[in-house]
Amino acid sequence: MDNNNDNQELEEELFEHFKIEVPKGQAFLRIDKFLMGFIQNATRNKIQNAATNGDIYVNDVAVKSNYKVKPLDVIRLMLTHPPFDNTVLPEDIPLDIVYEDDALLLINKSPGFVVHPGHGNYTGTLVNALAFHFDNLPMNSSERPGLVHRIDKDTSGLLVIAKTEQSMSFLAKQFEDKTSDREYIALVWGNVKEEEGTVVGNIGRHVKDRMQMAVFPEGDQGKPAVTHYKVLERLGYVTLISCKLETGRTHQIRVHMKYIGHTIFNDARYGGDLILKGTTFTKYKQFVDNCFKTLPRQALHAKTLGFQHPTTKEFMSFDTELPQDMKDCIEKWRNYSKSVNTIEEE
Repeated sequence: MDNNNDNQELEEELFEHFKIEVPKGQAFLRIDKFLMGFIQNATRNKIQNAATNGDIYVNDVAVKSNYKVKPLDVIRLMLTHPPFDNTVLPEDIPLDIVYEDDALLLINKSPGFVVHPGHGNYTGTLVNALAFHFDNLPMNSSERPGLVHRIDKDTSGLLVIAKTEQSMSFLAKQFEDKTSDREYIALVWGNVKEEEGTVVGNIGRHVKDRMQMAVFPEGDQGKPAVTHYKVLERLGYVTLISCKLETGRTHQIRVHMKYIGHTIFNDARYGGDLILKGTTFTKYKQFVDNCFKTLPRQALHAKTLGFQHPTTKEFMSFDTELPQDMKDCIEKWRNYSKSVNTIEEE
């Protein structure tokens, strides 16, 4: 038997699951670290296993996990089974529906609830739930049923879902034209000096850590992003703020607040799960660790959502209460702030 023919047959049975050309400005970085920023919900261990199995190719040559990517490298993930085909498995997952009519519905998403299927999360998502509860939802530009916009897994709050093609296009245009009204509540590290302000800065993929987004103030990379913020309550080493979005970039509030020195509390992706302000005394550290346990995610909630209804053309506004984990964490900081002030006054 001809070995060359055998190899050719094996190669023909591989399926391309992922392909990317490394950006020009990319610094040398191990390929397992690099791919974590591009393959949604992938773990470093899974990527390393794929490399060990010879599934990761750079410029058509299989590489190991310690390969250092270079600008303009072409990376492909090749597996022996076909890629996920976007077929959504309907699942009977309860939904917290705030409002519903023939054109749309509003959902209050709980923290930890993934919005749509992706690598490692093909089931148990909001889209799986929507497929069970509703028939024939329209597809958005990413072939995801009903979704007009999205919020991160560990961000809670309001999402609007389109039930018809006309609703999808009408609502999506409002988000694109910046005419929708979106307010988030966030607890951030530090005492925000100004009572209110605006953060302006392009947001794009971080050039070194592909898991993060970053601000490019010169505007040479990324997409324009504008966030307006207002102080709601000062709690000593943290501040409760309201953020209103003009644009809707990936991780926008999380990135903009870190950029101005006020990372969102317990935002592990951007370093908010470290003690960034205050003292490192044992009691203070214990207090902060307890807050992290009370709120085991970033302190960010999509509280208000307003838009023009696609059928009636009436402007509708919806509001939700903060989830209990955020309420409990804020209350802890209120009590701590009062006790510190009392000691200082004495």
